[in-house]
Amino acid sequence: MKDVTRIHQMVARHAAERPTAPAMIDADGTRYDWAGYAAAIDAAAALLAAQGVGAGDRVLIVAENCFAVAATVMACSALDAWALPVNARMSPAEIDRIAAHAEPRAALYTSAVSKEAAAHAEAAGAQAMATAFGNVHVAALPGGAPEPVEEGPGQVAVILYTTGTTGAPKGVMLTHGNLIFAAGASRDLRNLVPDDHVYGALPLTHVFGLASMLMASAMTGCQVELATRFSAEALYQALKRGATVLPAVPQMHAVLMAYAAQHGHETLGSDRLRYVSSGAAPLDPAWKRKAEAFYGLPLQNGYGMTETTAGVSGTRNAIGDPDTSVGPPLPGVTVRLDESVGNEPGVGEVLTAGPHIMKGYYKNPEATAQALTADGFMRTGDLGRLDAEGRLHIVGRSKELIIRGGFNVYPPEVEAALNDHPAVVQSAVIGRKVAGGNEEVLAFCQITAPGAVEAETLGRFVAERLSGYKRPSRILIVDALPAAATGKILKHKLLETFAEALDETA
Repeated sequence: MKDVTRIHQMVARHAAERPTAPAMIDADGTRYDWAGYAAAIDAAAALLAAQGVGAGDRVLIVAENCFAVAATVMACSALDAWALPVNARMSPAEIDRIAAHAEPRAALYTSAVSKEAAAHAEAAGAQAMATAFGNVHVAALPGGAPEPVEEGPGQVAVILYTTGTTGAPKGVMLTHGNLIFAAGASRDLRNLVPDDHVYGALPLTHVFGLASMLMASAMTGCQVELATRFSAEALYQALKRGATVLPAVPQMHAVLMAYAAQHGHETLGSDRLRYVSSGAAPLDPAWKRKAEAFYGLPLQNGYGMTETTAGVSGTRNAIGDPDTSVGPPLPGVTVRLDESVGNEPGVGEVLTAGPHIMKGYYKNPEATAQALTADGFMRTGDLGRLDAEGRLHIVGRSKELIIRGGFNVYPPEVEAALNDHPAVVQSAVIGRKVAGGNEEVLAFCQITAPGAVEAETLGRFVAERLSGYKRPSRILIVDALPAAATGKILKHKLLETFAEALDETA
């Protein structure tokens, strides 16, 4: 959209040009057209202004998916304030730490759809409000000094605090320009059109849901159906009803396919679904083939992170294409490798530059300087390689690389071998230091049903697929893996979560 320098202007344009076209289905089933969306943004802006919010102030949004989140994020744009969405399932201590760092002027809680948000609201002494965008709780806060306002797209729109942050908070500052670029790139990659119906289970408090789902739909003028929390049954029914675009993470696809199989369905059988994507975790060939057979569509892959406004690269493959890369860089995006980090020819840390790169970490110039090079590239911390066609392959996190007996072990390769077993829903592999400076390979597997497979059987299964040094030292069968709201596995919590089981099998 030309002449759009603020994200709320995308909604305003559709409201002016196609006011009665469908814009959003709230988690409770309430439907909004573009005129109603724009009116809700105005109402949210008035509510925030009444709490003292002005240009450069921060607004804490303690939320799970609902229309109020979208309206409030866009309202912050209208006020030139900075939206600070955080997942309501965070602990009070985590939210307090973020609030102390960001010093918001006001807080809004999506209490009607989230018992966790309601509990946070009660603890904060927030006031219940019935609004044009749903029932919420709101609190005025002392706030810190307003930040400077920029006239162009360089103005900060959103701060997102990264998952798994420890120590000093790291708030990623994303500008209006970042989000508008990401919206257009996602629209073009998915060939979104106004008639599309996007299913929105990805959290709006996470960059994937915020940029690739909410912003891309606002750019396109298509409808988003919001789900407060991911449910395999709800997703299955939405796809049968007529959703056309499904952005998700591999764990969502895996659980959906397991749900369908339990109900006697090996394929989805949707006439309307036309695009399915996967992000935030690697794909393996066997799992990709299984997903494509289920959907009857190609499973597109992509790569990005919070600091890159979600998108760095993406595929446009045909069904059955064996490619498991994350695709070539998106138009306007540059990627290069720093092979001094990879310790292996052709493999290096992925660096990327372009309009998708964050402004920096809020109040953290030291971390910003470490992440951004002098020539404007972002150090991702991921290890990758580029193939002859210019497609990027992510081989692992530089910090998650396991060195066993002097050999490099990339967790995604081991996970792919485990996930190839029909009884494995998903797996997570990490390294752990052992005597002599070596590392052992630990695997945690979630299976389709209790007793569906034993650890010893999985060990023999992967032994046929992996070199000796890549085989897990121990495999633990677990009920569920610790995960963020997006479904992304939180590997840093594995040792803590399963400490007792590891002791028992030692």
